[in-house]
Amino acid sequence: MSAAPADALFEPRIDARRRRSRLFAGACVAVAAFTMTVLAVLLIDIAHDGWPYLTRSFLTRYPSVLDPKSGGMLSGIAGSIWIVGLTALLAVPIGVGAALWLEEYAPQNRLTRFIRLNIANLAGVPSIVYGILGLAIFVRWLHLGRSVAAGALTMTLLVLPVVIIASREALAAVPNSIRQAAYALGATRWQTVRSHVLPAALPGIMTGVILSLSRAIGETAPLIMLGALTYVAFVPGGALSDYPSGAGGLLEWTQTALTDQFTAMPIQVFNWTSQPQKDFHDLAAAGIMALLGALLTMNAVAIGIRAWSQRTRT
Repeated sequence: MSAAPADALFEPRIDARRRRSRLFAGACVAVAAFTMTVLAVLLIDIAHDGWPYLTRSFLTRYPSVLDPKSGGMLSGIAGSIWIVGLTALLAVPIGVGAALWLEEYAPQNRLTRFIRLNIANLAGVPSIVYGILGLAIFVRWLHLGRSVAAGALTMTLLVLPVVIIASREALAAVPNSIRQAAYALGATRWQTVRSHVLPAALPGIMTGVILSLSRAIGETAPLIMLGALTYVAFVPGGALSDYPSGAGGLLEWTQTALTDQFTAMPIQVFNWTSQPQKDFHDLAAAGIMALLGALLTMNAVAIGIRAWSQRTRT
C-alpha cells in the first residue's frame, strides 16, 4: 500500500482558525468591558456617597463614634504612613540586595534553585498567612505587642518576595553585553553591578517596589490578625512638638511611635462599614476614595520614575 502524500495529511483550515481567533478576541473584549463597567459603577457609587465628606477637615480630624459627620481619618492616614514607610525602609534594601546576590553572584546549583522556587511560592501565599506568622513571631515571641513595629515587620514579610522577584526580573532584563563590556575594560564585578547593571535596572526595580508598597497600603487581613485597633483617636508617637527639640527628642518620638498601637486606612474603612448608621457608610466611601487616591498617586510615581529614568538613559 502506497503512503499518502505529505500535503494530503495537512489541512490548514485557515478560515476556521480565523473564526475561532475572532470569537476568542471578542470574548476577551466582552469580559474586559463587563469588568470595567462593574468597576465604573462601583466607583461612581462610592464617589456619589463619599464626595461630600471628602474635605480637608476629613483628612485632619480623628474619627468619632458619637458624631460621624465630624469624624475624620487622621489616625488611619498616620498609621498607614508609618507602616508603609517602615516597610519600605526594611523591604527595599533587603529585597534588592537578595535579588542582586541571586542574579549576579549566586552560583547556579540546587541550593539557589531551591531558594528561587521558594521565593516564587512565597509571593503567592495569602496575606492572612503572613498575619498569622507576624502574630506568632513579632507579637508573641518577640513581645513587640500590637505595635507599629510588629505591623511594619509583618508587612515587610508580605512584600519582600514580590520585591525580590521584580528586582530579579529587572536585573535579568539588562543585556549581558553591558556586563561583558565593563569586564573588558577592567571593571570588577561590583563596579560593573554598581555603575552599569543597577542603574539600567533601576526603572524596573522602582516600579516593582512601589507596586509592592501599593499592595501593602491596602492590605487589611494581616493587620486584623495583629490586632490593629478599629478606633484610634491618636497618631503613633503623638505630636512631635510635645518632645524636646533636637536629635534626642526626635529619637524619643520615634521610639514611642514604634511601640504605640495603631490603626490604618483599610482598618478604619472596615470599622465604618461595620456600623449600622448610613453616615458611617458615607464616611467609609470617603475613606475608600482617600485610599484609592493614595494608591493612584503611588502608581503614578512608579510610572514617572520609569519615564524619567528612560529619558535620562537616552
